Amino acid sequence: MAAVVLRHVLRRSSPALFYRTMASDDAKPGGDTIFGKIIRKEIPADILFEDDKCLAFNDIQPQAPTHFLVIPKKPIDMLENACDEDSALLGHLLVTARKIAVDRGLEEGYRVVINNGKHGAQSVYHLHIHVLGGRQMSWPPG
Repeated sequence: MAAVVLRHVLRRSSPALFYRTMASDDAKPGGDTIFGKIIRKEIPADILFEDDKCLAFNDIQPQAPTHFLVIPKKPIDMLENACDEDSALLGHLLVTARKIAVDRGLEEGYRVVINNGKHGAQSVYHLHIHVLGGRQMSWPPG
C-alpha cells in the first residue's frame, strides 16, 4: 500500500522521477515494462517518430542536450536475446535513429548506445537505443 501511495505522490509532483522509479522497479528480464506502456499509450511520452515497427521519444532524464530513445514495438528484452529473424528490425531501429538525429540537427555527430544486461547498466528490460548529441562526448564512456 505504501508503494502505491508513494507512486501516486511521485506521479503528481515529479513525473520524471515517477517514470524513472517505475523503470528501476522493472529492471529485470521478463514481464511488462514502462516502454510497453508507452507503446500502448497508457502513459505519456514526447514522441518523435512512430511506425508499425518502432517508436522514438525524448528521454525523460536527458544526459545530453539531445537524448532520445528508439524502441522496437516487438518485445525484445535485451540485445543478447534478439534472434537472427530480428536482423531487419534491428537495422530499422538504427536507420530510424540516424534519420531522427539528422532531423534534430546533430550534423556534428552523436553517440548511439545499447545497454545490455546488469553489467551493461540496462535499466529497462525492453531493448532500446539511446541517441545522445548536441555536445562533445568524452571517452571512455563509463
